Amino acid sequence: MRHYEDEGLIVPGRFSNGFRDYCQSTIDRVLVIRSLLESGLPVRLIREALPSLTDGSDGCTDVVDAEFLHEVQSHRDRLAARIAILSDQQAALDAYLREARRAGL
Repeated sequence: MRHYEDEGLIVPGRFSNGFRDYCQSTIDRVLVIRSLLESGLPVRLIREALPSLTDGSDGCTDVVDAEFLHEVQSHRDRLAARIAILSDQQAALDAYLREARRAGL
């Protein structure tokens, strides 16, 4: 939770003794953040989009900024390109291993 606070993703309340107060809305926000992080989105995008994603009563709204969607699509496309490269590298290694086994190495 402190990491999310350090990244500017949450702002917990404070008790009179200075301890952090993680109310239910902050916990709900953290759940949204974790979901987005697990999807591979960078913190920069999450920070930009978070206000519109957590303003609804159920933790998410139907209206998402078009620019955010464009950024998500771009991130997804870059990820797909990286996956394709890794898949090609994996296939090359598989072929090398098959040949090495056939040659008795």
